[in-house]
Amino acid sequence: MNSLDTRRSIRKYSKRDVSDDMLQRMLASAEHTQTMGNLQLYSVVVTRSEELKRRMAPAHFNQPMVTEAPVVLTFCADFRRTTVWAENRKATPGYDNFLSFINAATDALLFCQTFCNIADEQGLGYCFLGTTIYDPQAIIDILKLPQLVMPVATITLGWPDENPPVSDRLPLKAILHKETFHDYTPEDIDEYYKEKESLPDNRHFVEINNKETLAQVFTDCRYTKHDNEVMSAGMMEALRRQGFLK
Repeated sequence: MNSLDTRRSIRKYSKRDVSDDMLQRMLASAEHTQTMGNLQLYSVVVTRSEELKRRMAPAHFNQPMVTEAPVVLTFCADFRRTTVWAENRKATPGYDNFLSFINAATDALLFCQTFCNIADEQGLGYCFLGTTIYDPQAIIDILKLPQLVMPVATITLGWPDENPPVSDRLPLKAILHKETFHDYTPEDIDEYYKEKESLPDNRHFVEINNKETLAQVFTDCRYTKHDNEVMSAGMMEALRRQGFLK
């Protein structure tokens, strides 16, 4: 069994600090992750300031770990550095487009995941915040991100002060397609989701939300069509302001 088999999202942290030296070593190791064209199209903003963490909290739905964690790391798709490099080396960059954002976002997410793996090895705890792309403009403004830099992931980091259960996962056959994609039949869905839907915590989740199925909790309460559309519009506007869309 490797560390990923027992990986947990940690939302409560001890008062023990994460030293700058340790953080620098971990980030330097993470730089060895794969990257498009060896360009390293990412940057990370390290936030320790209590004031800045408080200002960022609303963008992350005021989740307590944003202000309670010793460190908050914001991983950014960054084509600005490469663009400025090109402009200062008699080259003409053309990275103000959506494809460039996707390439940089991929680089940033790979770098983030590698860093998380390293954090696991060191015994640190972290929580990935999907809220980063829900209100990116707020994060852009707070962290003073220039054009061609876009936040795509955030993690809170510290020494664990809890030992939550390992999150449930679908069986491997639910995500594995051999040779070509095999679309999902109703029978497949029944098989793949049977265990998840039968878990006591998930059944309680359905009950307290007054729903009939677990799927309805996700579609009607957690990730609604309306919210998705509103946040999509906000993200597209942020991409325009950051120069990735015309």
